[in-house]
Amino acid sequence: MNRRSALLFLTCALPLGACAPTLYTGPLDAQADGPYILASGDRLRIIVFGQDNLANIYTVDSEGRIAMPLIGPLKVAGGTTQDAARAIEAKLRNGFIREPKVTVEIEVYRPFFVLGEVLNPGQFPYVGGMSIQTAVAIAGGFTPRAHQTYAELTRPIPEGLVTANVPITYPMKPGDTVVIKERWF
Repeated sequence: MNRRSALLFLTCALPLGACAPTLYTGPLDAQADGPYILASGDRLRIIVFGQDNLANIYTVDSEGRIAMPLIGPLKVAGGTTQDAARAIEAKLRNGFIREPKVTVEIEVYRPFFVLGEVLNPGQFPYVGGMSIQTAVAIAGGFTPRAHQTYAELTRPIPEGLVTANVPITYPMKPGDTVVIKERWF
């Protein structure tokens, strides 16, 4: 089975589209409890203790970098907030500050997307602890044609994108894309 995409299994003898798919979340479940990985669109609060002029909110740009005074652009995408803090400390240690102490916190998570059979598809700000059901509510609810028991979820992971059919109660992460499919009957 390909790790980058989930398979859709049909488990009944009715015509194609009349059956609910078997839900497969293996690659998504493997990433569910891991540390939060920074990516484009995240806004970070960075504090350099004793250096108030460097403390600010920085946005991770489309190339996965932040731009800070003294150190310039620094790639942080693909790492954790602790990785970013260590990288900033290392850059500041190179001739700027003798023993820098840096804290990196997430100010605003990158948005998530809801598409398909919802009243207001689009991009929305992520709130911690969301499920797909919450995301659908934020997008205005289901249309009358929506399949309301499962959704297609695409999640970026370090190896690429993973797409799977998941229950409507499945937890979401920042950057996820949810597609609510049309039911056939």
